[in-house]
Amino acid sequence: MSVQRRKTLLTAVALTAGLTLAAVTPALAGSGVSHTTRAAAVSSAQGDPRNVTQRVADFYGAYIDSVWANEDPAAGADAKALRAFYLSAAAQKKIAAYEKKNHADGVLFAQNVPVKWKVVYTGSGAGHATSRVTLTWSDSSHAQVTKIDVLSDLKTLKITDLKPAH
Repeated sequence: MSVQRRKTLLTAVALTAGLTLAAVTPALAGSGVSHTTRAAAVSSAQGDPRNVTQRVADFYGAYIDSVWANEDPAAGADAKALRAFYLSAAAQKKIAAYEKKNHADGVLFAQNVPVKWKVVYTGSGAGHATSRVTLTWSDSSHAQVTKIDVLSDLKTLKITDLKPAH
């Protein structure tokens, strides 16, 4: 066999082995780990700090990231700081009362952390905008989904009220 053919054959074997390893590794990595990293389906994201619905999405995204990372010593402080920044004082008090009464997170209305979230604008009036947050609690085909209505002040962009949607 010529040197050129050997190089071609070795290159093909190496490429096949690499592609096989790339395909198998994510499946093996996710088999015993509860917090797996997923590749983004979208390669870019954007936002606008002046958009009230985007602010709700920013809050929920950062908040869920923070409580998801409960092994990180800074996570609790991060969640508290996010609440202070994005929520009005009245909303913070309402959440604290809910948590004391229900022993559950008052932002998520749950004791665990969702794996996905989505925020959509649902209307505005009287100086406020309403957004609907949809939380998905697992990756299964029968995943539980909950919805939260979030009221935001159009002037300050602060979240002023949160309540489970019915």
